[in-house]
Order: sequence, then C-alpha cells, then structure tokens
Amino acid sequence: MASSPWPRANPPAVVVTAAEMQAIEGQVFESGMPVAALMEKVAGLIAGWIRVAYPPATYPRVGVLVGPGHNGGDALVVARELCFRGYQVRICSPFSRHKPLTTDHLRFAQHLAIPVGQTLAALGDCDLLIDGLFGFGLERPLTGDLAHLVEAVNADPTPVVSIDLPSGLDTDTGAMLGSALRATHTLCLGLWKRAFCQDAALRYLGQAHLIDFGITEDAIAAGLGPKPWVQRLTAAIALDRLPLPRRPDAHKYRVGHLLLVAGSRQYAGAALLAGLGARASGVGMVTLAVPESLRLMVVAQLPEALVVGCPESPTGAIASLPADLDLNRYDAIALGPGLSKAASAPLEAALASPSPLLLDADGLNLLADRNPINTLASRPGPTLLTPHRGEFKRLFPTILGDTADAGAAAQAAAAQSQAVVLLKGACTAIAAPDGQLWYGPPSTPALARGGSGDVLTGLTGGLLAQHQAMAPKPGTEAVLNAALAGTWWHARAGTLAAAERTQLGVDPTQLAHHLAPALAQELAP
Repeated sequence: MASSPWPRANPPAVVVTAAEMQAIEGQVFESGMPVAALMEKVAGLIAGWIRVAYPPATYPRVGVLVGPGHNGGDALVVARELCFRGYQVRICSPFSRHKPLTTDHLRFAQHLAIPVGQTLAALGDCDLLIDGLFGFGLERPLTGDLAHLVEAVNADPTPVVSIDLPSGLDTDTGAMLGSALRATHTLCLGLWKRAFCQDAALRYLGQAHLIDFGITEDAIAAGLGPKPWVQRLTAAIALDRLPLPRRPDAHKYRVGHLLLVAGSRQYAGAALLAGLGARASGVGMVTLAVPESLRLMVVAQLPEALVVGCPESPTGAIASLPADLDLNRYDAIALGPGLSKAASAPLEAALASPSPLLLDADGLNLLADRNPINTLASRPGPTLLTPHRGEFKRLFPTILGDTADAGAAAQAAAAQSQAVVLLKGACTAIAAPDGQLWYGPPSTPALARGGSGDVLTGLTGGLLAQHQAMAPKPGTEAVLNAALAGTWWHARAGTLAAAERTQLGVDPTQLAHHLAPALAQELAP
C-alpha cells in the first residue's frame, strides 16, 4: 500500500545517495507525475517557506542564482512566485545554455519583466539570496568564473537559502568540489541526501530543512529495493524507541538494573558523569562499581546508586571486581568511562557475561588490545560500542580513513563484529549487524567537551537496562533501541542547554541536568 501523500506529520527519514535519488525520481515520473508539474509543486513549497522565514516587508529585495539544470528551473519558479507576492526579484544566470524546461521558465521570467543578468553585479543590493545553481548530483568541481562567483557570495553577509544542496557540494560525501557556497538555510528536497549526514558538509549547510513533496513509500521501495534503508534519526523515531509508557504496576525491579563499571583515581569525574547520565535515564536501579578510594565520594554525589568499592591497583585503577558481584543478574552492563588501561580484569568479566554490554572509552581501548572482531563475535550476549573516531581506528584500523563516511565505516564494523556500533561525531552514525544504518539528529558543537561522552554512556546504558528488562531474552533489538533513543536524547539536551547557556556554557554536568527538561519538552502535548 502506498504511503499517504504530502503533507505528512512525519515525513520520510530515508537518506539517499545521488544515484538512489535519481532512481526514485525515475519511479515518480514513471508513475505519471510530469517533470514540469513536480517542479511547480516543489517550487511552490520552497516559496511558501521563504515567505514565512523571510517576509517581504523585512526582506523585499531578493536575488536568485540560476543554474543550467532543473535546480535552476526550481529557482526560476520560486523567483516568479515571490515576484507575484510583492518581492523585488532579480535573477543572475551565469550560463548561456540551460535544460529546455529551465529555458522556458527563464523566458517567462523575462516576460514578467523580472531583471535577468549573467553576473552577480546584476542583482544589485539584496536582502536575501536564493542559491539555485546546482542541486544533487554535481560531479565536476566549480572553477574559474563560477568559483569566483561563489567566493563573492560567501564574502557577502546577505543570508542565503540553498535549494536542495549548497552549490559545490558532493551529494554523497559532502566534500567541497573546488568551491562551495555557504548557506544560511538549506532546503533539502524530497528525501535527505547523504551529504546532510557528513561532517565535511556542516559548515556549508547552515540550518537544514526537509521539503517533503510526497514521495510515496512505493516509489522509495522501487528505487532502493528491499529494506534496510539508511535513515536519519528523527524525534518521532527516537520517541518510539524510548521505554515508555511504563506499566501502571511498575516498580524498580521491573524497569531495569544497570551495572556501571567506571572510574579510576586519575579519572574520578568520569564515573560521576556516567552516573548522572544513568540517573537521568529513569532506570530502576544503578549499581556503580568504582575503585574503593572513590566509593564515599560517589555515594555523596549519587545517593540513590548502589556503590560498590572494588580492589584497586597501585595506580588507582580497578584491579578486579568483587567476587560476590554476579554480573549475570544485571539487565545491562556499561563499562569504560575513566577506567584507565590498567583495568583489564573487569573487561574480561563483562565480556564473559551474557548480559547486554555497552563499551566506551577505556573499555574500547582495552578491547583494541585483543582481537576485537573475534572477541565480540563470540560473546554470549549482545554488545554496543560507542567509540569516537580515534577509538574506532584503534578497534578497526583498516576500516576508517580520515575522510571516510562514518556511516559506511560503522556498517562495516557492525557486520564484522556483530555488535551495534555508535560512531560518535558531529554527524553520529549508528549501525546494526543486519545492515541497518541510522544517522544521528542535528546536534550542537557545545557537546565538544570532555565528559559529554561519559554522560551518553550512562544515559544509553540506563535505557538499555530498561529495554532489556522488558524483553524476553537478550537481543540486538534492545541494544539498537537504546542506542537510537540515547543518541537523540543526548543531542536534544545539548541543544537545549546551548540555547540557554550558549555553546561555551554546556559543561557535562549541565548537559546531564538538561536531559530531563529536554525530554519533557518533546513529550509535552
């Protein structure tokens, strides 16, 4: 059955390459949608967005950059519609030849007496620029006069709205092709392009928005083939992965028990930050295993936790877990923040347990000293890895290059290790062993601080324990649910904290304190 046409409360979250988008558009046109009709529909939606974001009373003078293809055609229809709505529109098309449909719209714009020139100077002083030079599928670098034009736009403070992609970006990698335009807003058409999920593209995209023009699920399936499809993590998807609602008769033993193994004398704060994240997750019980010298300090900060003091090495690392600590009784184990590389014994015990296991920080570094792929593939329980790029390279040295797509790298690592891989970064990627791939939601550079990842470990570990308590047996689905919900929730809290405290004011403790308000904001009716 085809999905509902536009408008939709929850537009598609599918992420596509340039080739995949071409195949899907081909299905749309084969189903009977004329190219000209789709251009009118899409441009009408773009013009409507612009009228709201940049009203004519405040931004009356609009310059439109027009390319030779259908992206230029979209821009010309937008120019026409804005002209009809009272904007003072001027057009710059630095090309002598255009696709036939774009040529028709350029003629109509001239018929309407909209000024058209071939240089940027023809636009005069503008309050807003619309970038319709190139959309998805650009392969050749921008050079010569085109590169100079882009550089001149980038040097101007006038806000820029790019149609589909900022001109000059590779659709799949987000890399700059010679020169690239820096947008204030980018209106991605139909489905998210892979560039929107790449660190390399972030400085050019500005604020990204999806213009959903009603591609049906049938067209997507015909273009992409069988699932799993690559998806972007949206609020609707993440909220559906939270362990909510709880049963009316819930009590602490039914909503998860997390064992958090963290901390050393050198990195005492990491245990506290992970504990704060676990507290915010809503998990029913937290047992926090720390070196004995940290026990009283942790109890004072996290009085609700069951704090276990462990034998420690001369350097202050956990030498071993207490003999009476039964790892099989916990719904989930999270291990690694602040542990130090001297704490190999706790990792050995956790790897042998059938409980779902989250490994972060020094848990990952210790794992890297073993044979990670064979070790993880033979574990008796499911595993979640949460590395940043440096840790990932130590675990999987042959997979991730300096400029590689995090999503493809996470997929390869998940397939080899049979673990769920949460590769952290400005654009986080989450991959499951069966090939599912999710790109994290928009986040904030405010999270680029030591300790933010410790909070994520505790939060995601707490969610994992709750999901596992609700599941009949250990499984990858609970791990994936926790990874998706935790990633989204962490990003939302960071964004909320940055809005209140600026990007410089979001320390990890503040991040943890904003977790509950961020979720409450999303769940409010």
